[in-house]
Amino acid sequence: MHCKKLIGFLSFLLIVISSYAKPPLPDDGYRLWLKYDRISDASKREAYARSAQFIVLNSSSPILKAAAEELQMGLQGLLGKNVPIIASAGNRTGGVVLTSGSNAGVQSMNAEGYQVTNRASNIVVASKTDAGVLYGTFALLRHIQTLQPLNALSLTSNPKVRYRMLNHWDNTNGTIERGYAGESLWKWYELPERLDPRYRDYARANASLGINGTVVNNVNASARFLTAEYLQKVAALANVFRPYGIRVYLSVYFPAPKVIGGLKTADPLDSDVRKWWADKTKEIYRLIPDFGGYLVKANSEGEPGPQDYGRNHADGANMLAEALKPYDGIVLWRAFVYKADPKADRFKAALDEFGDLDGKFDPKVIVQVKNGPIDFQPREPFSPLFGKMPKTPLAMEFQITQEYLGFATHLVYEAPIFKECLETDTYAGGKGSSVARVVDGSLHGYAITAMAGVANTGSDRNWTGHPMAQANWYAFGRLAWDHTLSSEAIAREWVNMTLTTDPQAVKRITDLMLRSREIYVNYNTPMGLSRPWAGVHFAPEPWQDKSPRPDWTAVYYHRADSTGLGFDRTQTGSNALAQYSPEVQKKWNNPETCPLPYLLWFHHVPWTKKLATGRTLWDELCTHFYTGADSVGWMQQQWVQVKGAVDPETYANVAGRLATQHKEAIWWRDAWVLYLQQYARQPIPAPFKKPDRTLDDVKQLVHIYLMR
Repeated sequence: MHCKKLIGFLSFLLIVISSYAKPPLPDDGYRLWLKYDRISDASKREAYARSAQFIVLNSSSPILKAAAEELQMGLQGLLGKNVPIIASAGNRTGGVVLTSGSNAGVQSMNAEGYQVTNRASNIVVASKTDAGVLYGTFALLRHIQTLQPLNALSLTSNPKVRYRMLNHWDNTNGTIERGYAGESLWKWYELPERLDPRYRDYARANASLGINGTVVNNVNASARFLTAEYLQKVAALANVFRPYGIRVYLSVYFPAPKVIGGLKTADPLDSDVRKWWADKTKEIYRLIPDFGGYLVKANSEGEPGPQDYGRNHADGANMLAEALKPYDGIVLWRAFVYKADPKADRFKAALDEFGDLDGKFDPKVIVQVKNGPIDFQPREPFSPLFGKMPKTPLAMEFQITQEYLGFATHLVYEAPIFKECLETDTYAGGKGSSVARVVDGSLHGYAITAMAGVANTGSDRNWTGHPMAQANWYAFGRLAWDHTLSSEAIAREWVNMTLTTDPQAVKRITDLMLRSREIYVNYNTPMGLSRPWAGVHFAPEPWQDKSPRPDWTAVYYHRADSTGLGFDRTQTGSNALAQYSPEVQKKWNNPETCPLPYLLWFHHVPWTKKLATGRTLWDELCTHFYTGADSVGWMQQQWVQVKGAVDPETYANVAGRLATQHKEAIWWRDAWVLYLQQYARQPIPAPFKKPDRTLDDVKQLVHIYLMR
């Protein structure tokens, strides 16, 4: 009787205590896709637990130790039980074994590739290198997070690109150029004495995607980063990143020998200048033995470079490559160059400057090329450089941060942008010569290959401002590792790991993400329109016609007049199309057959011309503007449907941003329609309603926005 009373009292006490227990903390997004929450399906959880009862690590390698600790943390979170790390399995089965080196049984893999298989009743994560084991460990955790079975396990993967890196445009004062998620991650004023725990979590997130390099500072570089003061700070970051297989790189200010070195010149052919760079590089490697190398923006947008001394880009890049000769480092020389010539077409600038230099760069040099010829537009043709420099490795540069994609307000999933470029055929070596095959070296046999993404991370607690923008960081990393992955597969994977595993919600959110880019293009820059932004690259200002240089105006690109719209890049215009192979020219040269998404990139089209859709150019444009804005309303409706399956804080955050996006999409629609109607002199076609405001009203909105 007393026992029953005691049990009853304890049960009552438990109920009272639980009633005062704190509710689960809301998901603030900090953990990204590495959430490792307990698997709710008990049967699946137990099945995983039987295959992961212990972790075997017989090594003191910092990278393998990081892999084992990540696996331990992940499994304990997912399974809800302690998983010990032991030195040897002995006769035990049902564990995970981490192994690297010549005895790992992966001779056919490349250095960073991995195999995750069932062997002798254990799961074995194997690679030739420790870094490969780290990537395989994250692949195993991803497999479990997405609730995939462990029986007949066979995960085998090799990275298709050697250097997979983020480019941070961060400055010494903590600001980020084109950063929309707070201040810089790097607290320069605290380094090197204090290491923010966030640095390690940043490294973990990148390693989970196979990203193996990071450029920590802005391409519009400060020479201060090459001083002893800042090299100590960068070295401290490198020490945190090293156990996760990540090497640090620096953007360099080309005249640094003059600015901080006291020399009278920065001429790349001057012997004192070359010695200065050799000595500076030696100093860096003493502090950072695995330093990755240099990234350079030169003779572009006012940045100094070798042309200031009558030299060319190869002269500048090769000087830095010479300084790196004793070390395992590379030079990434950006091809984003264009001169302020009112008669020129900026589209052609990169190939005009770099085409004749093919084969003249040092083997340590990679020319880094933006995906399109202008500047990270919502949709661009691929850069003509791809396929035109068979003797020079070309790196892909994508922008993850949403400079022209609505900053951290608009939901735009970028994987379709990346894939659209990578899968386009250059015909450089015949049919099937995709941009991806240029970048991964398989087309031209490049010895070194790279893919870079301009980072969207900042000091915001959730890293990227917009919670859904985390998917763009994730998608870049996954595609840098394997560009054959589909946008849909990556989105579904990210949603499962980050937001919810509810099947219906996953399907709905994935669909929303896949359609988001095209929706944005429709209300923003449809049919090949480009760069209609005000100075901050956010507010609509297609009427903008005053700037220090013509190619910084909006009218330079769309060329609206009383006859039509678009930039003629055929033989009758700038002839930029001639920079492509004949097969590509044929696809885009005829306005009658040019795909509508690229029509106004290459043709000045009459307002009343009837298109393949059966509508005139004016009516087709209005259809895009209006349906694009309306489709943001559809996005809102889709998001409402997943409310119960997504963390409440994340749900509310995204819902609020979608409401703003809808309002701003209508702003964009009205700005374009009212502005272009002045030239088209056509009524807005049915069933679309005339905007409630005037063009002057919209211009005033932009003026107010720019006063912020």
